[in-house]
Amino acid sequence: MPPEAEQTTARSYEEDSDIPTCRKARNFVIFMLFLGMANAYVMRTNMSVAIVAMVNHTAISDHDHRHSQGGEFVWSYKTQGYILSSFFYGYVLTQIPFGFLIKYYGAKHFLGWGMMLNSVAAFVVPVSAREGGPIPLGVVRFIQGLGEGPIVPCTHSLLAVWIPPDERSRAGAAVYAGAQFGTIISMPLSGLLAEYGFDGGWPSIFYVFGILSTVWCVLYLCLVPESPQASKRITEAERKYINEMIWKAQPEDTGRTPFLSFAKSRFFWAIMVAHAGQNYGYETLMTMLPTYMDRILSVNIKANGVLSSLPYLAMWLMAIVFAIVADGLIRHRLSITATRKIMNSFGQYGPALALIVVGYVHESLILTIIVFVLGLGLNGAIYSGFKINHLDLSPRFAGLLISITNCAANLIGLTAPMIAGHVIHHGPTIENWRIVFHIAGGVYIFCATFYNLCGSGKPQW
Repeated sequence: MPPEAEQTTARSYEEDSDIPTCRKARNFVIFMLFLGMANAYVMRTNMSVAIVAMVNHTAISDHDHRHSQGGEFVWSYKTQGYILSSFFYGYVLTQIPFGFLIKYYGAKHFLGWGMMLNSVAAFVVPVSAREGGPIPLGVVRFIQGLGEGPIVPCTHSLLAVWIPPDERSRAGAAVYAGAQFGTIISMPLSGLLAEYGFDGGWPSIFYVFGILSTVWCVLYLCLVPESPQASKRITEAERKYINEMIWKAQPEDTGRTPFLSFAKSRFFWAIMVAHAGQNYGYETLMTMLPTYMDRILSVNIKANGVLSSLPYLAMWLMAIVFAIVADGLIRHRLSITATRKIMNSFGQYGPALALIVVGYVHESLILTIIVFVLGLGLNGAIYSGFKINHLDLSPRFAGLLISITNCAANLIGLTAPMIAGHVIHHGPTIENWRIVFHIAGGVYIFCATFYNLCGSGKPQW
């Protein structure tokens, strides 16, 4: 079919419901943002597996282990904790500034070029570690964090202008489940590259993923529009439907940003507290699970990445299931507030229970994996809980709201590997690992309860 005829056909749809799913512009945006989130988490998590291969754990421990990891570096558990945390210092630093800027300059280019900086910096990781040591390596990871800072506020801002309210649970879950997909890809492939890759194994992790990340950045910058108004490929029926559904229930824009109202709102604080609890628990697992598999369960580096990725596969799949259920509940007249609280309860009480239990089943690798899989599978419900709640309160300020909560949450989250490192530094025993997991489980329980008491899904600003 000639392009002119195809364009005529595309513009002949009278209603959004007439448009095939594959031709809806917003679904392509969701797909690209999903890949972007996956890309971001690949770049974030690959160090967790790489550091197992980088460090000679036998040399830093007096304990008897059933196998040795003969890495290049002799870094203490505290040093490893600081290296793993360095990324998040840069990540949180750019959250709120980008939350402000995207309201005036749009989200597309901040996201694309920020991730490009992250991608280019990945190529410098191996030489910084080998030539400089932990401090230069921490600086490079800090720069990667700076580049990745825009990912969440910009993604939320794009979802706010592209996705109608009754599709947000599914769209948000689809996009943010890219975090689990990226982790699923990153951990096993990082393990294989550490074992069989070039330049000594572990450096190939950063070269390979750096190339893939750069390719995504180019495609995203070329193909994803800023908004339905800026898109040249969207049909008029879809453009009209999106605009009507998003903005008809919103308060009038006064041109001012209601910071005082944000600060006074218990609904906003509910999201912030829930977000902080999620990040602490999630970062504990994301950064420390490969080390736990290695030190306590004696899983070799090839199997480590695969087994460590299984809980994130469960989280990815269950996030989609919970999202479908959440949107179904809303369409069947259950309030958005009740839906968000139900989903969030599954999403945070579930992993809390898993973290409390897992330290007592360490004699069985199978039971340990099952507990982690169940816990993180339930954690997928948070994408239909607090994670998308910013859009309920205000599509207009969604990017700014999540930049504030994400900044606070990552400030809390970056302490997770440091606290774990300090606890384990006294001895990587199962008793100390239980302390690490119990702290994270307690944080989950407190924050989920606070959200249930104070959260809301009603439009505010």
